[in-house]
Amino acid sequence: MPQSPPARQWRVPTVLPVAKLAGALVLVALGLLFAGGDRVQLVLAGLAAAALVGWGVRDLVAPVRLAVDPEGITVIRGFAGRRRLPWPAVEAIRVERRTRRGLTAETLEVDAGESLHLFGRYDLDAPPEEVAEALRAARAAAAR
Repeated sequence: MPQSPPARQWRVPTVLPVAKLAGALVLVALGLLFAGGDRVQLVLAGLAAAALVGWGVRDLVAPVRLAVDPEGITVIRGFAGRRRLPWPAVEAIRVERRTRRGLTAETLEVDAGESLHLFGRYDLDAPPEEVAEALRAARAAAAR
């Protein structure tokens, strides 16, 4: 049976991979500028830049982190893979709030029994509570 197109999807903001790649360039430039012949500083700057490039490339290759349709949810898996979670496999959809040093962080949790999928605000480009409500509504509509 052909898979229907996603009814709704959430992706990383466009500016995020650009900022990561620009940050990598800045790290390399700072490493070259301030290394002063110290190869260790230059290598550390290069390693940090390479990590940022890898992170930015992931955002460009797989920008969609979460998608929902009447049959279930599709989540990102690994570097750029996808995993399909049919509605019966999804045990819970909740938003976890943590406050530390006056800052509150929200994380969307999709519990699929043997796996737990976590999404932050910058994975979804939307408030996690809003996404959780949309997922719950899609799940309720599919159950009808």
